[in-house]
Amino acid sequence: MRIVSVVGTRPQLIKAAALFPTLRARHDEVFVDTGQHWDEAMAGAFFAELGLPKPDHALGIGGGTVAEQVGRMIASVGAVFAAERPAAVLVYGDTNSTLAGALAATTLGIPVAHVEAGLRSFDRRMPEETNRVLTDHIARWLFAPTPTAVSNLAAEGVRDGVVLVGDVMQDLAARVSAEVRDGSTVLPPIGRRLGIPLAPGGYLFATVHRAENRTPDAIRAWAAILSDAGRPDRPVVLALHPGTVAALEGAGVALGGGVRVVAPQGYRTTLALQLHAASVVTDSGGIQREASWLGVPCLVLRDSTEWVEAVAGSGGSMVVVGLDARRAADELSRLVPRDAPVAAELARTRAARLDLQPAGAAAAIVAALEADGR
Repeated sequence: MRIVSVVGTRPQLIKAAALFPTLRARHDEVFVDTGQHWDEAMAGAFFAELGLPKPDHALGIGGGTVAEQVGRMIASVGAVFAAERPAAVLVYGDTNSTLAGALAATTLGIPVAHVEAGLRSFDRRMPEETNRVLTDHIARWLFAPTPTAVSNLAAEGVRDGVVLVGDVMQDLAARVSAEVRDGSTVLPPIGRRLGIPLAPGGYLFATVHRAENRTPDAIRAWAAILSDAGRPDRPVVLALHPGTVAALEGAGVALGGGVRVVAPQGYRTTLALQLHAASVVTDSGGIQREASWLGVPCLVLRDSTEWVEAVAGSGGSMVVVGLDARRAADELSRLVPRDAPVAAELARTRAARLDLQPAGAAAAIVAALEADGR
């Protein structure tokens, strides 16, 4: 079966890397990168690190407004689909690339497979929510990562083509996690490269990238949360999306001295920084899920999350705090010991005991495509 896979962002590259070996072993895959994350730091280095092939079509469509970007993507990926004539188009997640791929395919009568179908934050202010809802109602195959996602689709009257497959990102995290378990080995070279002394339990790891957290009021709120959390002996390592850096500078907001801003890191480095941190603070769905699999305490800088199972199954170690500074401080005090040796021992013990198993999502997705394609 010829399948065109459409990606455009770092999280989508991670998902594609999890599915790629199983899919290409059995089918003719054409790999399209829209270029939504178009610079080397944000996406390019991921191809080599994750073992992904060079895209068959690299479209270089980055920047512009959402409408401009989606419009150009529809035209460009549509031309690729018309030339390649696939039996199916595979899209991931909830980005502009996801929606553009789905819309272009359906106008050409090509069936769409959606990985991570059924996720809902129930917040239509988020562009991601619109993208995922529209894509789900276009798709023929809806590969749901969680039981809640299946229930969400059923509530919208979508039942045909829905398959509970598990989370493809867990498949990749399970493959890689064993390589980063030893903090005494992996942290020193990362720390030297970043110019930040790193030790298990001796820092917090944070990311902020969502559009709703780039407004001036939101920036002031999360900057205060992170500045309050950072200490000279326990810094916050903040991996910041270039768009968020620009928004931070534009808002004229300064971070406290205990916050160390670094560029977005590669997949293994990010996984290592999470695993050995005292806690994670993020607005990223991907980082949130990884933190849950790694067993790391996590504060979610959003008012809602589509990954409700991660919160419910955390035993209280993952908390949705939004931008409430008082609650964030209270939860960090509860989750992270102030005593450095105790925090270090907790982090070392967590890493030593980690035994993350794959979800089997990649095999389930390929099997479902094959069963329908016979």
